[in-house]
Amino acid sequence: MTRVPSVSSPAIRQSTGRRAPSIKRNRWTAQVLTYLGVGVFVLSILGPVLWLLMTSVSSTNDLTTLPLRWFPAQLDLSRYASLLTVTPNSPGETFLYALRNSAFVALVTTFLALLVGIPAAYSFSRLPQGRSGLLYATIATYMMPPVALVLPLYAILARAGLLNNVWGLILVYCTIVMPFTTWLLKANFDGVPVDIEESGAIDGLSRWGILTRLTMPLALPGIVTSTIFSILLAWDEFFYALLFTSNIQAKTLPVAISDFTAGRSADFGLIAAAGVLAALPPVLIAFALQRGLMKGLTAGGVKG
Repeated sequence: MTRVPSVSSPAIRQSTGRRAPSIKRNRWTAQVLTYLGVGVFVLSILGPVLWLLMTSVSSTNDLTTLPLRWFPAQLDLSRYASLLTVTPNSPGETFLYALRNSAFVALVTTFLALLVGIPAAYSFSRLPQGRSGLLYATIATYMMPPVALVLPLYAILARAGLLNNVWGLILVYCTIVMPFTTWLLKANFDGVPVDIEESGAIDGLSRWGILTRLTMPLALPGIVTSTIFSILLAWDEFFYALLFTSNIQAKTLPVAISDFTAGRSADFGLIAAAGVLAALPPVLIAFALQRGLMKGLTAGGVKG
């Protein structure tokens, strides 16, 4: 009869003693690699932003000195002052007009996209019979390259007298934002339990009442996410704005900032300062809407 060694035998204790340091070493290596990966990821994201900030407050001498200075010898905030000062035929006038145009175009486009996208996404989610092809066609319009739509859009805007007009840009941007918003909201409405809507119908709510009083509060995180992405899409769009606008009455920020590079010499500090100021409104809007995102996680439910 073979004797089985006990747990307290010297062989078992020796093997266990060897295994413990190796386990600790593997855990330590995994933690080091994890922190290293996170550090590289954060540096790749924040590095360009920090360099943009440093460039915006560096003097022209610091930006042209070789070897390159990573930190400015003295902070120079004159470019921010010039961009926020309205003087005829100045960079500040161009920037502030473009800031106004971008804000108006982004907010109105987002409002129209949600106004159309919420009912459309709900119908695709709850009444899919015979509408699947239409949904795929909607997504296909979003996936088409912008250059393929330039000629027909230009012809439509020219006939309607909307070239070099913010309302023309809003019309064009709706062709981009509405399909994306509809597709994103449809996926969120699919996650809302149908049982809650059925209980609302039993209580006498209409289809519109079910959508506004039950489904939308439960899908609020998705609506907030769609709002943020819609604003960013309209805010950062450059291709159509470059082709369909020609002066400060309709130019948006991406086009206005690109105009600062025109000429024989470009003030890279001014371009960097404009980039920093242009990034602030979307960031502030995202932080403001984040509250609605957290509220949406706990909103709704069935009361007993």
